[in-house]
Amino acid sequence: MRFARPVGLLLSAAAVVLWAFGMTVLQPLTEPIGPWSENLPGNNAYWARDLRFMAIMAVAIGLVLAGRGQLRWSQPAVLLGGCWVAADVAIDRVDPIGVRATVLLAVGGCAVLGALAAVLLWRERATPPAVERKTLTGAACVAGVLTLVAAGIESPTDREPELNQGALATAALLVVLAVGAALAAAPARSRARVGLAAGLAVAALVGVGMVRAVAPGTRLLPETALGAVLLTGVTVLAWDWPGGRPIWRHHALAALAALLGPVAFLLATAIPMMILLPIGATFTALAGNSPINAADSDLLVSLCGLLSGLAMALLLAWPTVTDRR
Repeated sequence: MRFARPVGLLLSAAAVVLWAFGMTVLQPLTEPIGPWSENLPGNNAYWARDLRFMAIMAVAIGLVLAGRGQLRWSQPAVLLGGCWVAADVAIDRVDPIGVRATVLLAVGGCAVLGALAAVLLWRERATPPAVERKTLTGAACVAGVLTLVAAGIESPTDREPELNQGALATAALLVVLAVGAALAAAPARSRARVGLAAGLAVAALVGVGMVRAVAPGTRLLPETALGAVLLTGVTVLAWDWPGGRPIWRHHALAALAALLGPVAFLLATAIPMMILLPIGATFTALAGNSPINAADSDLLVSLCGLLSGLAMALLLAWPTVTDRR
């Protein structure tokens, strides 16, 4: 798929800009005034951190798309994502703010991304490009589940207009990545698949807007419906069409998994993190931010979304009929 490389790199660059905006504009809005106990933040207080982490994951997914799922691109993409998270924590301690800081972080991030892409392209110069359909389908599943997390993210007050803007922008970017990766995983880019991809993208973007339009605390049903539509659409795009038509019974099973799986996996990862593994609190302390009130929990919902997306990839990233058998 010739479109995969430029689109993947462009979307990764857009994710870098989104990350820089989240660091310098959104993050300061989430930090409380003063360290006093009565001002300690509550549940989901550091929503800007989760949006930034999802933007970093989008950078990695964009690189996987640009590399057509090849291992020589996927491994550096994952490594870059891990290093970027560490850099994010270090930069968060400095508390950058303002237009100048936004521009510097965006330009620096794009420079790192461009340097890595240049090295990977140079290493690939003598190797004919191949398509790893399973990896691309898995990346589409991860982006799809992260879309649900970004679309439904909340804050303790639920009054910040910037929260809606950041959530909509992050979710929209992840929708495009999910659809793009699924289309790149298709065995052939037919007119029917391209039309289906365009329709799926529009439907998912409308679904994201509907989720954000619903009052906080009542978003479970629209989120579940959005996940079912997006992830089922990913399978229809990416899987084989023997005889020129999808095997609808396979996609019916995929739809059932897409309906029930994301919510189940998100709960299965969130509950242990709240009770046994204080990962969110560790990141909060490393970034030098105020701890969450003892009555609430510091949950890293972006990590829950990543793990749940990988679990959904294990269920749905089987693009060929032989794999599914």
